[in-house]
Amino acid sequence: MYSHPQRLSSKATQELRGQAGSWLRELREKRGLSQRELAAKVGAEYYTFISQLETGRGRIPPDRYLVWATALDVDPQDFVRTLMSYYDPVTYGILFGAKAGKPKAPRRA
Repeated sequence: MYSHPQRLSSKATQELRGQAGSWLRELREKRGLSQRELAAKVGAEYYTFISQLETGRGRIPPDRYLVWATALDVDPQDFVRTLMSYYDPVTYGILFGAKAGKPKAPRRA
């Protein structure tokens, strides 16, 4: 039976989302941005969206990855690769031969 790796009902998925949120918060804080400032940079209508992501209760939509990488001053490929390790660990493992989790810190753009 196939279990979708991105379902929030999965405890492992919830843990990975939490780790992704911590990573995003760390990037934001290193850049000295508040949640409101980041929300403005990425075009989020409400800063609470940033809070939801940072607590693992959401995902960045793929069509917004480049905007986020730019806003956080991170190399886009490293940003997407790291997000994939959290959001889609199966695909990440196939592509990069590694288990889910935090790869090396992304480079600045």
